[in-house]
Amino acid sequence: MLQRIFAPNPFTGWHFLAIILAFFGVIISVNLFMAWNATSSWTGLVVKNSYVASQHFNEVTAEKRRQLAMGWKAVPEFSDGVLTLTMHDAARAPIEGAIVTARLGRPSFEAQDHTVQFAEGEAGIYAGSTDLASGVWNADVTVTGAAGGVWTRTLRFTVQ
Repeated sequence: MLQRIFAPNPFTGWHFLAIILAFFGVIISVNLFMAWNATSSWTGLVVKNSYVASQHFNEVTAEKRRQLAMGWKAVPEFSDGVLTLTMHDAARAPIEGAIVTARLGRPSFEAQDHTVQFAEGEAGIYAGSTDLASGVWNADVTVTGAAGGVWTRTLRFTVQ
């Protein structure tokens, strides 16, 4: 009886076919799953047309240098449904009287992107109400100063 149970079975063409189908079935299903995830999330595009964007490279670079020379800094903090930006200039003086907006979104997913308007509270502290799920967020901040200068920056922060 034991000899019959432990006797080796012949390896047939059906066994080989089952192994090959299982092997390629796993590979194809994983590839399909990864392709579906890749196409249903972020497109990967930063600009719609890289050739057109390259035509304005020098102007964009000069504008970024001008903004860096301003020395403005912004520190984001999110708590209890309020996103707060603490802003100061190169001399650490608060930036007052500015109009602040931010486009919030995930670094790799566009479905939750939205815009927030900020109101100035204390000197140099701007707050905007928004509902953010936990995780990593990008804030594309645009600040129009009281003197009319525009400052833009992308800030990354984490919501716990």
